[in-house]
Amino acid sequence: MRRIVTAAPETVDELASALRGVGYLPGTRTALVSHLAVQLDKPVLVEGPAGVGKTELAKALAEVLGRDLVRLQCYEGLDEAKALYEWNYRKQLLAIQARTAAGPGAEEAADTQGDVFGHDFLLERPLMRAIASPTPVVLLIDEIDKTDQEFEAMLLELLSDFQITIPELGRIEASSQPIVLLTSNNSRELTEALKRRCLYLWLDYPELEHELAIVRGRVPGLSASFSRRLVEVIAEIRALDLKKPPSIAESIDWARALLLLGADDIDQDVFRDTLSVIVKHRTDLDLVAERVGLRLPQASASAD
Repeated sequence: MRRIVTAAPETVDELASALRGVGYLPGTRTALVSHLAVQLDKPVLVEGPAGVGKTELAKALAEVLGRDLVRLQCYEGLDEAKALYEWNYRKQLLAIQARTAAGPGAEEAADTQGDVFGHDFLLERPLMRAIASPTPVVLLIDEIDKTDQEFEAMLLELLSDFQITIPELGRIEASSQPIVLLTSNNSRELTEALKRRCLYLWLDYPELEHELAIVRGRVPGLSASFSRRLVEVIAEIRALDLKKPPSIAESIDWARALLLLGADDIDQDVFRDTLSVIVKHRTDLDLVAERVGLRLPQASASAD
């Protein structure tokens, strides 16, 4: 179902308030860059560790602005046919066979060759769908760093002029102006040509008070003191040299798990039993258990 497009907030503070209203708690820079992207019609490259809210920002902006979210999930080997468009070869073949069976003349056969490369035979993929949408959308190009430089080069025309060129049809300009967010986990360096076309936002793990507000907002059933203790433990874990530090989403998952289990403290037993909710590598499990878990109170001590 298509959303009803609403007017964009006119100031940074208004946008920040609107984002908070849909459950996304932006930092000052996040609200500023998002406001500039909306007002200047500029793409935004959002980089940072996995799980710090990059994708959620695009979802929140779509909700605030009343726009549909069009998402392109990137992966290694992603090509133009999966990202932009491809021809419906089966439909083209059937059309040619049908016209041939009807006995077209030479002139009609030549027309047929042109007809089967029209809009009716085009399969729109996410980038094309965002460009062709009659109402503005939010386009999320997620994890762009998983693609190669050739794919980045293909994006340059879209990011600069909000248009694409199809050899058989020519230039197709945007029917409406999408807001474009590209996310990257910073697994490789992106090209300067791509960066030049975008505003830039770095999202890192939040400060303790910011993360506490996020956890309290998503898991209101936890007490304030328990929530604070939880994010303090998460901060201790992130300070270690881990393959994958816990994300904000995993902090929320841990809070929900502890609430479900009825835990009233984070002691050694509770920590050991639920550690896999927040730590996802075997070597990390041992390191966290040794450096953090052993410093927590024992279950018997907290029960006395």
